Amino acid sequence: MPEQASAHYYIIASQGLSGASRPPASRASERSRHPLAIQRVRSKLAKTEVLMRNAELRDLIPETRRLTRGSLSDMLDRYGMVYVKPDKGTFGFGVIRVDRKSDGYLARIDTRSAKYGSVDSLYDGLRRLKRRGVYIVQRGVHLLKHKGRRFDIRVMVQKSPRGEWESTGIIGRLAHPRKIVTNYHSGGTPMSFSALMRGHLDAGRRKSYAAELRRLGVETARQLQQRWPGLKEIGLDIGIDRSLKPWILEVNTAPDPFIFRRLKDKSIFRKIYRYAAAYGRFKKKSRISRAARAGRRRAAR
Repeated sequence: MPEQASAHYYIIASQGLSGASRPPASRASERSRHPLAIQRVRSKLAKTEVLMRNAELRDLIPETRRLTRGSLSDMLDRYGMVYVKPDKGTFGFGVIRVDRKSDGYLARIDTRSAKYGSVDSLYDGLRRLKRRGVYIVQRGVHLLKHKGRRFDIRVMVQKSPRGEWESTGIIGRLAHPRKIVTNYHSGGTPMSFSALMRGHLDAGRRKSYAAELRRLGVETARQLQQRWPGLKEIGLDIGIDRSLKPWILEVNTAPDPFIFRRLKDKSIFRKIYRYAAAYGRFKKKSRISRAARAGRRRAAR
């Protein structure tokens, strides 16, 4: 689920998706030619549409539709559990889980829950719970658990300094025990992939499974780049179900690299940071600003 950039770095290029404001064609083409332009895509529906064109990826994407009364009813009838999300949401904020029960429907958001007796009352309730803007409804995936808590996997995929896509990091995100999302900014706990999967796969299979997730990350990036050539990085959120099938839950084009500092192997974050700096994600400190700070330190002594 999506995470945004931290305050001390910046995005060079504008959003590049349906529904977002676009610069005039001349400015857009000039920006796309800039070697350090970074394209961002916020709409989950837009990204899903592009990924569905790939025959290999199509089977790994939970059905995702724009939220309407009809789509909500249809998908609950088929899957029994769905997630309702803002099309352009971040940090897992505004995400609602809905389960079909024998006596109605249970909707959960953050640490709150509400029961509804019919789809009509559920839909009306969701309209009061949700934020403004377009929402999507996505087939729910029953995720693997670690010590009773659900988790998913974030795969960081970046353009290398040579301009090739590379999966540079994998980390698990363990959901807060009282919440439905795994995001770090919503109380999730970052953990290593190996620690979370130890109870589900032996060491050899963990290694090969991680390699497959890295390959899947590169394939996803290449597919999205066909539509948005200015992409430089993505964060692939993978949910693993009880049969160990990986599902592409979301793709974030402004992934938080700093979550990888929580891993014991510090070389992973160093590589991620180095790649990000190479394609211009981090604002370089000017000599003037460094000199000014040095002057202030001397004056304070």
